[in-house]
Amino acid sequence: MASKSEIDASQSFNDSHWQMYSVSISMPSSPSRIHLESSKREHPKQEGRNVNNGIPNPPTTSIAASSEHPKHARFYCQPIPASTSYVGAAISGESLNLVENEQKNPRIDRLKDRHYDSFKTFSGKLEKKLSRLHGKHWEPEPEPEVNFSQNAEIQALPVDRYFAALEGPELDTLRASEESVLPEDKKWPFLLRYPISSFGICLGVSSQAILWKTLATSKSMSFLHISLTVNLVLWCISAALMVTVFFIYSLKVIFYFEAVRREYYHPIRVNFFFAPWIASLFLVLGVPPLVAKSLHAVFWYILMTPIICLELKIYGQWMSGGQRRLSKVANPSNHLSIAGNFVGALLGASMGLKEGPIFFFAVGLAHYMVLFVTLYQRLPTNETLPKELHPMFFLFVAGPNVASMAWTQIQGEFDYGSRIAYFIGLFLYFSLVVRINFFRGFRFSLAWWAYTFPMTGASIATIRYSNEVTNIVTQILSVVLSGISIITAIALLIVTILHAFVLRDLFPNDIAIAISDKRSKTGKKRSLRSGSSDTKDIEASLKQETSAG
Repeated sequence: MASKSEIDASQSFNDSHWQMYSVSISMPSSPSRIHLESSKREHPKQEGRNVNNGIPNPPTTSIAASSEHPKHARFYCQPIPASTSYVGAAISGESLNLVENEQKNPRIDRLKDRHYDSFKTFSGKLEKKLSRLHGKHWEPEPEPEVNFSQNAEIQALPVDRYFAALEGPELDTLRASEESVLPEDKKWPFLLRYPISSFGICLGVSSQAILWKTLATSKSMSFLHISLTVNLVLWCISAALMVTVFFIYSLKVIFYFEAVRREYYHPIRVNFFFAPWIASLFLVLGVPPLVAKSLHAVFWYILMTPIICLELKIYGQWMSGGQRRLSKVANPSNHLSIAGNFVGALLGASMGLKEGPIFFFAVGLAHYMVLFVTLYQRLPTNETLPKELHPMFFLFVAGPNVASMAWTQIQGEFDYGSRIAYFIGLFLYFSLVVRINFFRGFRFSLAWWAYTFPMTGASIATIRYSNEVTNIVTQILSVVLSGISIITAIALLIVTILHAFVLRDLFPNDIAIAISDKRSKTGKKRSLRSGSSDTKDIEASLKQETSAG
């Protein structure tokens, strides 16, 4: 038997031996091999016997042997972590799965999730390049089963598919009979959840800057003693907000271009592609008076170029009579594309231009009349007009009021043409305000910000009208409409902050872009489980089939 001094020496040798290897060697590709090799080193006589729950260990070489013959073993060089959890687990013989699970990063796992590859611009190539730059061995992971047909599903979907798969006033809710191509029980990457309707915030805030500028500079509103400082502060906030939103959505265009393309083919989302350019026009219109004098007309040409390009594409589809003809896709959000013409005409005329503003005013007037009649008729083929009244209908007010101000700027006075357009917009405004009960029971979304600038436009047009017809009625009407617009903007700002930082559901999974190109085969079962509106019809059809059988 060994003496006590020999046992102590042996134990100190083993401790120093492990201490030496914990500093000098690199971790092997599989940390479990340390446990296997240490077992053999401590129990050389048990080699070849069952040591792990009755499972024979495969023959391996020891660490010492591998260090003497480095050509017979290859290890991926990995730095030892700061904590000794791997080495401690290997010495004690505990399972390393718990250690590995503790060091998993959910953000990295989300980037490695293959569910979103069909929507990525680089389809996972960016992660591969970053891994190689860090010197790591990149191994492609098998794609999940859900992606077996996504190559066909990311193609341009027909407009009928959006109507069949989605519901709600903004076509953003998946029907119970449909299934999403992306996991509904997981939170998607932020850029994939960031919608184009986020530019509605820019529309609402930048239009408020114009309103306060008009209140401070109008003669009929001089009794309010409004300072231009409010306009300057709101304009700076609008500019910073516009840069932030534009930058984030530009990242989405770069990394998730397929998702952006699906938003473009969406019958309602496509109209919000006018929002960033209209908000930019609002920023130029709301610039403080001292800076407005030095603005060059080149800004107008730069901002109107993308608007005319979008109009040539969308208006051409309205007129061509295809799947995206106006009678098929007409909805109140189409007023955004019309308002861009009138806002551009207003800005161009204020800069001293003549022909360009008249051109855009004529184009906007012609298409507004066609859209107005189409939405009022509610043709049998018009499937997109929602049955419920919704704040989206306030976009009806935007066109006439902005057209009134644009024509006033072109003509140089608030003549009869301007008054006719203003009175039409004022009547539409009051016809919607008196129906308060029809605007209850709707969940909040970022698209609601787009409904604020029609109210602001009505307020500004009323102030311009009170400058021509100054009396107590027009002044009170200007103050009331301006107060409603300001209160609405403040309320939306509070609700937005609440959903963003308290509830943290401002950007939910964007189901509108995750529909499949074909109807789900399990639609009936899902409808019966979800208790949707068409459950009764499905149950009746099933009873008829049973009775016939």
